[in-house]
Amino acid sequence: MAALHSAHSSTLLNFLHALTGERHTAEDLLQETMIRTWRSIETVPDEYENARRWLFKVARRVTIDAFRMRQSRPIETHLLDYYVTHFSAADDTTETVVAVDSLLRAVHDLSESHKTVIAELYFAGRSTLETADRLGVPIGTVKSRAHYALRTLREAVTAPA
Repeated sequence: MAALHSAHSSTLLNFLHALTGERHTAEDLLQETMIRTWRSIETVPDEYENARRWLFKVARRVTIDAFRMRQSRPIETHLLDYYVTHFSAADDTTETVVAVDSLLRAVHDLSESHKTVIAELYFAGRSTLETADRLGVPIGTVKSRAHYALRTLREAVTAPA
């Protein structure tokens, strides 16, 4: 296993980074690839090139699985993840809980088109142009939906309880 890792990990990492565009995501996917490899080590071909192909196939499948899992998570889950990672223990816990609850309610009340734009721009990290292309709408529509959705979310979080 150590030999496989040392021989192929840097190439696999570059491949995964090219697929995801994010270094830390690529590192996580490489780790998952190696875990899956370890679990079925007896099926890894002995020959270098065949082992390499086998590993790339596993890496590709791991990436697809991760993408599907991310797509199936609702935007509310992404928002909750954001709050958990961006608010420290020093923050007022009550205030944070109220803000998160208000935000989740506001997101739930957004139209599907507004939720989709927010998810594409802020959780998938796409540009307004990429989002417009993916959704098949003009770029101005994406900007408008983002503006109104963010305004609604901001008002929900900052409104007095």
